[in-house]
Amino acid sequence: MFLRTVIARFVAVLKNVVRKMLSYNELITIPTFEDRIKYLKTNSKVGDPTFDFDRYINQHFYLSREWKNLRPKIIVRDLGHDLAMPGDEYEIFGTIYIHHLNPLTKEQIINGDVDAMFNPQNLVTVSRDSHNMIHYGRVTNNKYVLNERQPNDTTLWRK
Repeated sequence: MFLRTVIARFVAVLKNVVRKMLSYNELITIPTFEDRIKYLKTNSKVGDPTFDFDRYINQHFYLSREWKNLRPKIIVRDLGHDLAMPGDEYEIFGTIYIHHLNPLTKEQIINGDVDAMFNPQNLVTVSRDSHNMIHYGRVTNNKYVLNERQPNDTTLWRK
């Protein structure tokens, strides 16, 4: 069982290494939200090693002045919309994530691979739910179904 798990993780890592390089310009030509998720899907598993004990490297990068200066530019470019989808129903009202279309590696950060880290063609605005779908194939809630407002729907003691 252990060997099977190790092999499965190795295959998952290998798939990410040989996968096609993704780009923002290609992403925005994809017409549906679902197909954009499929395009970006990493097929990661919760607990898969990414930065392991070197997580501080990744955290240092995301706290850098360069990243903090670039992040708002990506949000503005995408109009604060999930996966840069047009339409008000994709506006992000919660926490906004900036997702690397081609996931960063520890080596890219250590070696200062500016193109991988800061190229806007490798970045897109996403919501928490979309980020989880891309990496883990799950949703914490179904935010794309808008509930119709009803009289007294914010007053719990009235029906």
